[in-house]
Amino acid sequence: MKHLIKGRTLGREKAQREALIHGLIANLILSEKIVTTEAKAKEIKPVMDKIITKLKKAGDDKQKKISAVRDLRKDLNEDCVKKMAGEFFKKFDGRNSGYTRIIKLADRKSDSAKMAVIEFV
Repeated sequence: MKHLIKGRTLGREKAQREALIHGLIANLILSEKIVTTEAKAKEIKPVMDKIITKLKKAGDDKQKKISAVRDLRKDLNEDCVKKMAGEFFKKFDGRNSGYTRIIKLADRKSDSAKMAVIEFV
């Protein structure tokens, strides 16, 4: 039984799964909209929301902002960090949560995988 097992394995080992999630997050930040499988979209949505919330909470406090940017640099490349630390997250000022949305698409023809678009609101 799979009770109390949190998260999805996505058919990969831990290191591969983490690399996949970091890559998807980087692509989402740079292009602001990606098409992926539904399971991958559901897996990166809470991670992306936590990143934006952390940056918003830092606000104008310089120390908190430096700490948040330092945490981002551990997982993302420099282009993503610059975009997130800049004015990108300012467009979410009126929101408390729900910064991303998942829109379900038709199944992929080749293997009938459930597809979805994840984008910023």
